[in-house]
Amino acid sequence: MQELLVAVGAARYLDHDYVLELDDLHPASHAALQIRITLDDQGLISTADPQVGLLHRSAEKLFEARDYRQIMMLANRHDWLSAFSSELGVALTVEAAMGIYPPPRATWTRTLLAEMNRVSASLLLLGAPTRDLQLLQLRERFLTLQELASGGRVHPMINRIGGLAHPLTEQWITELMTVIDELNSQLPAITAATEEATAPFAGYAVLSKADAIAYGVTGPVGRASGLDLDLRRDDPYLSYGELADLLIVPTSAAGDLPARYRMLLDQIPVSLNLMSACTDHVLGVGEINVPLPKVVKVPESTSYGQVEGPLGVSGYLLVSIGAKSPWRLKLRTPSLSNVQAMAIAVSGLPLADLGPALMSFFFVVGDIDR
Repeated sequence: MQELLVAVGAARYLDHDYVLELDDLHPASHAALQIRITLDDQGLISTADPQVGLLHRSAEKLFEARDYRQIMMLANRHDWLSAFSSELGVALTVEAAMGIYPPPRATWTRTLLAEMNRVSASLLLLGAPTRDLQLLQLRERFLTLQELASGGRVHPMINRIGGLAHPLTEQWITELMTVIDELNSQLPAITAATEEATAPFAGYAVLSKADAIAYGVTGPVGRASGLDLDLRRDDPYLSYGELADLLIVPTSAAGDLPARYRMLLDQIPVSLNLMSACTDHVLGVGEINVPLPKVVKVPESTSYGQVEGPLGVSGYLLVSIGAKSPWRLKLRTPSLSNVQAMAIAVSGLPLADLGPALMSFFFVVGDIDR
């Protein structure tokens, strides 16, 4: 038996026994993660133990030291692939606790932007194994649209308690439809490139449905293991209840590396259809937010909200004592569950295959060390 401390990304500058080289396009390649592994006598992985906490973002503690308007600025920074969805989850949880109902125009716009966030995250994760530059160029188009809509390419900060900062424009919607049409036309080529890149790993890093449930894995990783769960369909929020006919939830029983990437592929056309359906409701007249008092206070209460983010279910436990800041805002995010499940799925793999297996469990290190 041999024990190794594996370094991912910036962790290579700390003590380590082995540096795991991920694709430069994967979000973990620039962060810092350590994995302590044990190799058996044949050089196969016997155990893997992710050492979480190295890149501590302190997001939950910072929430306690900011008022409710200020925490919206912090809510999107722990998972930089799911920035819009992260701030949306906080906004929806606070609104529910305060009894606020955003205007319909804001709800439809939020639905559209949440699906755009899902597509842009999927494109980046698909770009890691395929290294398809056209795929990444399409992602850049969506990020440009996010920046035009919100002013932020990485941190949108367009959500407000009670709605959005401002509405979308007709010109923006026209550009969005152009990008949607272009991506739809490129999906067959993207699918072929992804299947070619992942086919050699069929049967690798299998995660069973039972293990997915035991580790709380959701999103594309959970659905690849046969977990038929999607909050947009099963516990509708925003405008998803009115879009139920378009909301197809793909699943697979394989649970292996190619199946996880297939789930990313299969959710893209669903999101594009949802976005197209939302465009009819976001233009024209109508309020985009609810006026709030200068100091926002949530009544004394304990509440829980959740959204189906790009990487899986994100939950928000809000405890208020009636002050202008949360007494506690605890996050339940998908990256930690995904990486913990990865640790059992890689058992029996050679060390050389740890990198591809790790990338297929879709995570952001800041979302683990939040």
